[in-house]
Amino acid sequence: MEPKPLDLATRAVHVVNEPFPEGSWPLSVPLVQSSAFAFDSADALAGAMADPDGRYVYGRRGNPTVRALERTLAGLERGACALAFSSGMGAISGVLLALLKPGDRVVAQRCLYGGTHAVLADLAARYGIEVVRISGDDPAEFEAAAVHPATRLLVLETVANPTGQVPDLPGLLAAARRLGVLSMVDNSLASPVLCRPLELGADVVVHSTTKYLSGHSDVLGGAAVFADDGLRRRIWPRTVELGACADPFAAWLVLRGIPTLPLRMREHCAGAAVLAKRLEGRPEVTAVHYPWLPSHPSYALARKVLSGGGGLLSFELAGGREAGRAFIERLRIGRLALSLGGVETLVTHPASTSHRELDGAELAAAGVAPGLVRMSVGIEAVEDLWADVEQALE
Repeated sequence: MEPKPLDLATRAVHVVNEPFPEGSWPLSVPLVQSSAFAFDSADALAGAMADPDGRYVYGRRGNPTVRALERTLAGLERGACALAFSSGMGAISGVLLALLKPGDRVVAQRCLYGGTHAVLADLAARYGIEVVRISGDDPAEFEAAAVHPATRLLVLETVANPTGQVPDLPGLLAAARRLGVLSMVDNSLASPVLCRPLELGADVVVHSTTKYLSGHSDVLGGAAVFADDGLRRRIWPRTVELGACADPFAAWLVLRGIPTLPLRMREHCAGAAVLAKRLEGRPEVTAVHYPWLPSHPSYALARKVLSGGGGLLSFELAGGREAGRAFIERLRIGRLALSLGGVETLVTHPASTSHRELDGAELAAAGVAPGLVRMSVGIEAVEDLWADVEQALE
């Protein structure tokens, strides 16, 4: 009788460790803080340099702690294998640069993380790679854009930042498979707890491990998880050349955070859902963007694709830009910071920070209202958070 597959919460606790021949092993993955490894044979050294799964040679080519993280992430995402990077943008850039060449076409969801937009724009300007934008809601729209001999890649996000849009992952990924187009999904905002895009047909899932996977605002990292080992072997040499590999200590910090990921995501989702619902009832708030609210345009898809609404929400204040600035500066518990996914609640006002150089028309095109506030809900007591939000609104 086949054993029942382990729940993700169990797999998260029991991270993958390197084997120890003595019959016992450390409960915590050891930190191997070494940039290079010694050999007693020139032939063995030469052979190891060509194999991503071979003996360790040099930090850019592999490390025991980094490999433990890669195997752990592959297990959580139900993938074949993974590569760890020095940042989420390192993972995204590494995959794009390895898979694309001049003249290729990329079909990308319109509402993507700004860093992803930037690297796609740079590839278009430098190498003549065509980028076609789609809403992400309609597989037929994707098929119309992808029926072109140069189409190589579909780029999506499980949950868009900061609007909370959830694309039709099952439909889009099935269409990409039919057309022979590779797909890459950024799963940073959902984490493997809420969604596993490889199970829906994605070829590559990327993460900023800085966010929910590590969860403690103390590490910078990224990862790419692959449905097929052949794709990883295609991308690995480019990773070595780019030098965007994960640092062993950073990998160790992410491994330290992963066992509590399911617990943290439960609290993030619960707190965000409460705040989103209450914010909808406030007269100072004109709109709330949270995919687990029935009022959100992606609500039906979110219920189909996600197992929770996530910890990120945004809302629009009637007072516009000045109201947004005043709100974030009045918070006592929520911290003004650009990141997300940590145990503490973080807020930003995009119109006066990340999008401060845009005028009203440009903000509207980017989907950012002047009074929009983005909140990454932490794991504090939700009543404390709500009291803080109320006093800032008043």
